[in-house]
Amino acid sequence: MIVERGANRFVNADCVSAALEYLADGSVDLIVTDPPYGIGGDELHKHYNRDERFVVEGYVEVDARRYAEFSRAWIAQAERVLRPGGQIYVVSGYTNLPDVLNALRATTLREVNHIIWKYNFGVYTSRKFVSSHYHILYYAKPGSPRTFNLECRFARDERADGGGSSSYRDREDVWTINREYKPGRKKNKNELPIALLEKMLLYSSNEGDLVCDFFMGGGSTAVACVGLNRRFAGFEVSPHIFRDVLGAVDRAAPGGLLAEPAKRGAVVENRGKRWSSGDVRAVLERYDELAATGAAKKRIVGALATEFGRGPWAIAKVIKDRA
Repeated sequence: MIVERGANRFVNADCVSAALEYLADGSVDLIVTDPPYGIGGDELHKHYNRDERFVVEGYVEVDARRYAEFSRAWIAQAERVLRPGGQIYVVSGYTNLPDVLNALRATTLREVNHIIWKYNFGVYTSRKFVSSHYHILYYAKPGSPRTFNLECRFARDERADGGGSSSYRDREDVWTINREYKPGRKKNKNELPIALLEKMLLYSSNEGDLVCDFFMGGGSTAVACVGLNRRFAGFEVSPHIFRDVLGAVDRAAPGGLLAEPAKRGAVVENRGKRWSSGDVRAVLERYDELAATGAAKKRIVGALATEFGRGPWAIAKVIKDRA
């Protein structure tokens, strides 16, 4: 079954055969996906303390004995459909992580980061440490520059509470993002939080880009794409889950997630622009004027950054170089 919603396409079929039929070579800008983990996901209720009445039926697990073959098959298709410079984020547990890594390394894709996603509500244990993280394997296809929107969430000079750079902290390769708690509401067996997907989409794609999810599950990636004005193509083999995905997408507000100011960052107008001798002279003359009033240097630098559309560090460097 194929369903189209505007520029978005949803296919109820196995991702390998569906990708071959519906996605051309080099047609996808970004893949964000969370494949089955091959750990008996269809029996997760035995490991988690939750009411299965609210979990969507139809989860399709992969036999652990063929997980390596399964990984090679779908990742080969991912490599084919990505454009040069296109990127992929694969969310994985640790049990079959070697199979996923081996499949990625057998392609032309190149590792950008190995990210750790730290979440809440780990599986309770009494004889070992609690498992409370997943791996996110971030790779790119060579041949063209890849998209990385440095200031999509925070300006480089934006300060975090207690000091330090908000941008730097946000770009560290350990992400602490909680799972979404949905008591009494429908949920997929292993649903990714929108906050996690927003982060990947904002850094690695632009509005209008085509984003693909090979394993749609609860449809969180599709919902995030609608909210961020990305085009979407996705596959889901389970008919039960597929129907729920369509409902979730229909409820999503196009562009709704772009309204959140914390996701836009404070853009510095002239960042990266070459300094002319006139620019330098104007900054230094203005600095001398403000310094003559007795204002503190830190306050002057902040005022000049706003006035000249430059980062505070760049302003401070111009002043330091004169000395």
